[in-house]
Amino acid sequence: MPLRLIFMGTPDFSVPTLRALAAGHEIAAVYTRAPKAAGRGMKQQATPVEIEARRLNIPVLTPKSLKTGEALAEFQAFGADAAVVVAYGLILPQAILDAVPKGCFNLHASLLPRWRGAAPINRAIMAGDSESGVMVMKMDAGLDTGDVALAERIAMTDATTAADLHDELARLGAPLMVRAMAALEQGTLTLTPQSRNGITYAAKIEKDEAQIDWTRPAREVLRHCHGLSPFPGAWSEFDVEGERVRIKILRCELAEGEKQPGTVIDDRLTVACGSGAIRILQLQRAGKQPMAADAFLRGTPLKPPTRAV
Repeated sequence: MPLRLIFMGTPDFSVPTLRALAAGHEIAAVYTRAPKAAGRGMKQQATPVEIEARRLNIPVLTPKSLKTGEALAEFQAFGADAAVVVAYGLILPQAILDAVPKGCFNLHASLLPRWRGAAPINRAIMAGDSESGVMVMKMDAGLDTGDVALAERIAMTDATTAADLHDELARLGAPLMVRAMAALEQGTLTLTPQSRNGITYAAKIEKDEAQIDWTRPAREVLRHCHGLSPFPGAWSEFDVEGERVRIKILRCELAEGEKQPGTVIDDRLTVACGSGAIRILQLQRAGKQPMAADAFLRGTPLKPPTRAV
């Protein structure tokens, strides 16, 4: 018999899992963050999860907190068997975790216990990890400390950006959660405590981290750029004919060359790092759309020996 579930999520990453679960289970309600003003007109925009839930004719709730008695009573009133949480954005207090008989299950975008916390996709790339993955975890009161049910792993390379990894993990995570809920329904879901070794925390990305430090080795610069691509975007400013031009580097590759760090060393947008160099492949100027490096160079004379400022 299909489970009666409450789904809790907010961004694009959550949508494939909501869609997949709705195809085989009863989604009693969807919890998501409230609409926010965005865009040039600053109009209220619903979250991707709310948009999908309304398309599926599922009731949507947008509480500011789950810590009140009223929020708990409302949650319990749905009579759900379990809850599924995918990048929701609000803390679930213990009373909410205890309010569904089969528990609350989270889809987390890392290989726990590595990268517990807010920004596991970005931090895995920035740290130079060679693999990542998604895990279904039964939630407890800790920060991503619950027992793990299922996992999918994926290899990463220097070419992997945060956007690439986000999309692949979202794709892998949906059927993984479907498998977990099928096993939960059948009473065959097994849970394994997380290792006490290898624990790391994926702190939220801060704006002051986005500026590129060209004195770092080339591979670290590359991973920094790819880990922040497309948002918030690793950036640098160059002096072009007396004008400061700020660009975000969205894709790059390792290249050869040695100059003072931050110096453009050829006409293909190769920039020297503390050791080695990177070649910029895709970038974005402030207020402009992303573009290939060669298209950018046709309109902006960023040539040797221009340096970052």
